[in-house]
Amino acid sequence: MLYITIWLIVAVLSFYLFKKSAGTMSILKPNLLSLVFYYSLFISSFIGSLLIALDIDKHYMINLLSDDRYRVIGFYTICFVMVMLPLSMYFVSNLIGFRAEKEFDTYLKSPIVIQQDKLTYLVYLGLTGLSLLSIAYTIYYLEAIPIVELLLGSSNLAELRIEAARGFQGNTLIRNIFAIGLTPILSMITFIYSYKTMKMKWIALFLITFSCSVFIQIYDLSKAPIFFYLLMFILLLLYLQVIKLTWSRVIALGTIAIGGIIVLYVVIQGVSDPSAFLDYNRGPVGRLILTQIAGYYMHLELFSDKMPLLMGQSLPSSIIGLYDIEQIRSARLAMEVYFPQRVEEGTAGVLNTLFAGEAFANFGYIGLILGTVYVGVFIQLIYIAFLRLQKNPLYIALFVYFTVNIPRVVIGGFTDFLLNTLWVAILIVLVAPFIFLRLLEFISQRTGKWTSVKE
Repeated sequence: MLYITIWLIVAVLSFYLFKKSAGTMSILKPNLLSLVFYYSLFISSFIGSLLIALDIDKHYMINLLSDDRYRVIGFYTICFVMVMLPLSMYFVSNLIGFRAEKEFDTYLKSPIVIQQDKLTYLVYLGLTGLSLLSIAYTIYYLEAIPIVELLLGSSNLAELRIEAARGFQGNTLIRNIFAIGLTPILSMITFIYSYKTMKMKWIALFLITFSCSVFIQIYDLSKAPIFFYLLMFILLLLYLQVIKLTWSRVIALGTIAIGGIIVLYVVIQGVSDPSAFLDYNRGPVGRLILTQIAGYYMHLELFSDKMPLLMGQSLPSSIIGLYDIEQIRSARLAMEVYFPQRVEEGTAGVLNTLFAGEAFANFGYIGLILGTVYVGVFIQLIYIAFLRLQKNPLYIALFVYFTVNIPRVVIGGFTDFLLNTLWVAILIVLVAPFIFLRLLEFISQRTGKWTSVKE
């Protein structure tokens, strides 16, 4: 009863702090902070922590723990994260003078600023070409394309998925930045231009980028990316005021999503037992509320009893490489220790979990505490910045991209919040051309030789 009482108090307090920081927690008005709360924390972490503390999880990963005291330690530290993360956000809001509810509503109602000139179109045409070449490059360096092998009836799909992700022989930066990262954002930008201008050239560009985005989300048979991509478009339509969510629409979309997940589990993983979709500790439900957070408990035990703290060894390679230190990701170490057979067979990748797990693996409880504060400040600053930026196609698309992807990183690791090369590269690739054009425009106007041609 003690755990349930604490759990309820923490849930209410966390929700209140998130609401004060986000402006709204309504499911009908989703935003960056509400997605972090509902998806990353409450569903993927907090529900499971209670089941584990009460010892009613009956989950195969938690059963691998050698010491049950980590059930209790994990519960209390997750409660800490649930409160300290939004408390850090709330502190930043007060410090900056951010009026969450008013500024979020103002953003939704603000008109969209469209820059219509030939140079803008040429920039996005060039970036689209770059994305297409990167997708072709990705395909070229795959020994087999998992989605194609599925259609051909292959039986070793699990190995092919791991091989496509971890055994990629090409340059992963090209694949991750220009194929996987850039293409979906371009599809949103070109959609906005298509919707606002109704010009055929923008519509053609959108159809190309959209079809390529769908392919790159499903080519390796990953189940989550395609759903997150569709979520991006729902948010995009909301921010463009094209649609308005109602409870009936939310229920319909939820039903479609559940149906899609069931189909993917049946087709890709061969799950045919109907009870697997209803049990709380296995199948898609168990994957969401228990498997995701189970890795956190393994991190606590592994780097308390079995291995020394990494002391920064899992920090971004671009940082520790300057000191000739080899990067070691805690999620990979956890997988190797707890599931060595799967690693040897090539059917396991990394044991990603709540960011606090990797923070603890590096610096112990100090890392967990300071890491939680840092992540809260980071997320809130991103949220405030985008709400205050001009509402144009580029910034809208980037806002939607981060709104969907930051919650995924919250349950993916800590070091990506320190230096995420993918995010930095995408920002440079998308923003740099327009900074250059504005600079050229400024110089040309000063000399009286600006020749930008309006459409």
